[in-house]
Amino acid sequence: MDSYLIQVNGRGDHAPMRDVHLKSTGNTISPGKAKGRKPRWAVRASEMSKKTFNPVRAIVDTMKVEPNPKKSMISLSLGDPTVFGNLPTNDEVTRAVKEVLDSGRCNGYAPSVGYQSCREAVAAYYNCPEAPLKAQDVILTSGCSQAIELALAVLANPGQNILVPRPGFSLYKTLALSMGIEVKLYNLLPEKAWEIDLEHLESLVDEKTACLIMNNPSNPCGSVFSKSHLQEILAVASRQCVPILADEIYGDMVFADCKFEPIATLSTNVPILSCGGLAKRWLVPGWRMGWILIHDRRDIFGNEIRDGLVRLSQRILGPCTLVQGALERILRRTPPEFYHNTLSILKSNADLCYAALSAIPGLQPVRPSGAMYLMVEIEMEHFPEFENDVEFTERLISEQSVFCLPATCFEYPNFFRVVITMPEEMILEACSRIQEFCEMHYQGAEGAQDLECDK
Repeated sequence: MDSYLIQVNGRGDHAPMRDVHLKSTGNTISPGKAKGRKPRWAVRASEMSKKTFNPVRAIVDTMKVEPNPKKSMISLSLGDPTVFGNLPTNDEVTRAVKEVLDSGRCNGYAPSVGYQSCREAVAAYYNCPEAPLKAQDVILTSGCSQAIELALAVLANPGQNILVPRPGFSLYKTLALSMGIEVKLYNLLPEKAWEIDLEHLESLVDEKTACLIMNNPSNPCGSVFSKSHLQEILAVASRQCVPILADEIYGDMVFADCKFEPIATLSTNVPILSCGGLAKRWLVPGWRMGWILIHDRRDIFGNEIRDGLVRLSQRILGPCTLVQGALERILRRTPPEFYHNTLSILKSNADLCYAALSAIPGLQPVRPSGAMYLMVEIEMEHFPEFENDVEFTERLISEQSVFCLPATCFEYPNFFRVVITMPEEMILEACSRIQEFCEMHYQGAEGAQDLECDK
C-alpha cells in the first residue's frame, strides 16, 4: 500500500496536510472499495425540486391553443412593464448604471448582504419617524423574489404553515411548498375592493403558523389597502403573535385618489419583514435589485432573525454589483415627474379598461387603485359552453388572439387578470375583441338553461 500527502482546504502554504492511504492496483491507484455498496447509477431529482410547482406555468404551459391567424396577438398576461416599450425607465436611472460600468469600481464581489453604502442609501430612502431604519436593517437581494424567498426561509420551518392571500401572487405557494411549508389561503373580498376577510384570516391561525404574507398594493388585484384596514390586519397579527412578511414591491405605485401606507409605519409591536425593489416603480425588472427591510420596534426578532438572514444571504453573493453601485444615485436623483408620468399612464389605462369591460354583458371588472393589474369576474352562468375560466381564456386566444391570465393561476377561479401597461390603442383593441367574443358566446338566463338541458 502506498502513502501520499494530499493538500486540503486550498489555503496555500499553510494548508494542513493529510496522510491518505490508497490501494495500488496494477498501474493505477484507486480508493479502497466502500464496504457493502455495489456501484450503480442512481441519480434522482431532489425532493425540493419535486415539490417545486408553479401554478401559472402549469396552467399556461398546458394551454395548447393557437391564436387566430387573422388577428395579431395581444398579450395582456405578463406583469413586465417593459414589454411594449411605452414605459421606459428614466434617463437618470440609466446614466447611473453607465457611470458605474465605466468607472470599473464595482466589478468585484460585494458582501452577501450588499455594499454598506447601498444599504445606507436604501435605509435613508425609506427611513421615517414612524418606522426608523438603519443600514443594518437592510438586506439587498437579487430582486424582490429572492427577498421573499429569504424572508420565508428565515421565518418558517418545514411542517409549519404560512397565511397567503387568495387571490395572490403564485410565487408564495411555489416557494413555500418547495421548502416543506404548508400554505393556508385566506380570502380577499372583491365586493370590498379586495380587502382581507379578517375573520377568515384569523380562523386559520394555529400553533404552527409562522407568518402572514400580505401583498399591498396587490398583484393580481390592483387593490390598495386603506390605513384603517392595515390597522385591522395589524390587530389580528398582534393578537395572534404572528409576524408579517409584507410584499410591497408595488409600494407608492398608487393612483392619485388614494395613498400607499407602508404597514411598518403603522405597527407599534408587530415585527415586519418588508420586501421591495427597483423592478416595478423604476421599470427595470430585469436588473434584479431587491431588498428586505427589517422592522422590529420591540426587538421580537432580535439577533436570531437578523443573523439568520445574513447566513441565508451567503448562499449566493448578493445582487448585481453594477446596479448596487448605481443604487444611491437612482434613489436620490430619479425626478418626481418620472413617477408621476408612469402613474398617469397606468391610471388612464386602468380607467379605459375598466369602462370598456364594464359595458360588456357577462363581465364584472373590479376597479383597481394601483399596481399594474385589473381583475375581471366572468359570470360563468352566462357562458355555459365553458367549464371554467381556463376554457374561457383559451377560446379567447383561439378566436380573438387576446391572452388574459385565468385567475385559477391565483387560486381564484372564474376571474381573469388583465395587465394595464400596454399602449392605449392596444387596450382599446383588446377590449373591443373581448366584447366581440363575449357577445358571440353570451347566453341570457333562458338561453343558458336551454343549453344546460341539451347537454
